[in-house]
Amino acid sequence: MNLKSLSDNLLIKIVIAIILGIIVSFFAPEWLGRAVATFNGLFSGFLGFFIPVLIFALVAPAIAGLGKGAGKWLGITAGIAYGSTIVSGLIAYFISIAFYPILLANQTLDTGIADIDEGSLAPYFSVEMPAPFPVMTALLLSFCVGVAMTTVKSDHLYGLTKEFEAVVIKVIWGFVIPLLPIYIFGMFLTLGMNGNIGDVLVAFTKVLILAVVMTLVYLFAQYLIAGAISGRNPFKALKTMAPAYFTALGTSSSAATIPVTLDAALKNGISKPVAGFVIPLCATIHLSGSMMKLTLYAFALVYLTGADSSFGAALGFILLLGIMMVAAPGVPGGAVMVAVGLLQSNMGFDDSMVALMIAAYIAIDSVGTAANVTGDGAIAMIVDKLARNKIEDLEEVSSAQDLAK
Repeated sequence: MNLKSLSDNLLIKIVIAIILGIIVSFFAPEWLGRAVATFNGLFSGFLGFFIPVLIFALVAPAIAGLGKGAGKWLGITAGIAYGSTIVSGLIAYFISIAFYPILLANQTLDTGIADIDEGSLAPYFSVEMPAPFPVMTALLLSFCVGVAMTTVKSDHLYGLTKEFEAVVIKVIWGFVIPLLPIYIFGMFLTLGMNGNIGDVLVAFTKVLILAVVMTLVYLFAQYLIAGAISGRNPFKALKTMAPAYFTALGTSSSAATIPVTLDAALKNGISKPVAGFVIPLCATIHLSGSMMKLTLYAFALVYLTGADSSFGAALGFILLLGIMMVAAPGVPGGAVMVAVGLLQSNMGFDDSMVALMIAAYIAIDSVGTAANVTGDGAIAMIVDKLARNKIEDLEEVSSAQDLAK
């Protein structure tokens, strides 16, 4: 079974879990509610333990791999991609501040456990699963080790981190992903039993429409800027990239869409060395669409629950997430899986809010992916203009195509 079929299978299971959770909540007995709460408590406890390990295992080799064969153009491309991702997150934050008081007016969300028939839906038992180290420690350690491996010859250490990465991804595919639908089912069962399901569905539908519209608006802005810099017609260039957009909608994979994205970039007149370098690299590091969608959903939950939505908290979350999402292509569920730790530590999300984020994100994962890969074409236009007289500089780092494999 290939990556695409696994991704599609997960999406189907998540959708079924949401529907079943809603339906069963109307007649579920108390004992079932408590059993589900017990499972969700254990699973969320494991996630809390595992997420710091996941961050280190995925981010450290991703940063180290980014530096392999590094040169000036790698730094320029990475800087543009990171800047685009961060700007996308900031726009999403300000959009949420401006529109959620209108869009989500009079809607609230209580993720706590309700009482049913004077009984408690509290878990039957719980198990403490302390993380080996905090999320920020994991991020800082992975960043330091990753950067160090780019400056010091450390093939053996790099090999060890890649093997550790493979082990962690195996745990994700073999344990976390199979249990996610049950976790999501439990979350929506609980929401239905405590009377919140209507508000959640209405709110998330509104945010979904907003996310689709804003990713398209941001794509137009990217191509307007790229067109102004490169001297190309932005609307014609965006139209040429349409096959990449719709392919990503179907595959939900930046890596699987690379051949289509590369072909479209070449048709836009991007030189072959630039396209062969920028497109595979940006498939790994440019995640503006994912950032837009994730930030809009995160602050929807923040608004609905009355949590902290200060600019300082939002800025820290967005800046760190932009770094952590470098590892997203290697994780099922992408950005939301590596964002779980930040959602908990920086944004104060509880287990129920995390479960809602995972469900909402995976259910429309392809929307963000399509915006990511289409935006890669705009970055290629900019880099092509900057490198027009120095194409040979890119040839020595064209092996960056391996980063997306």
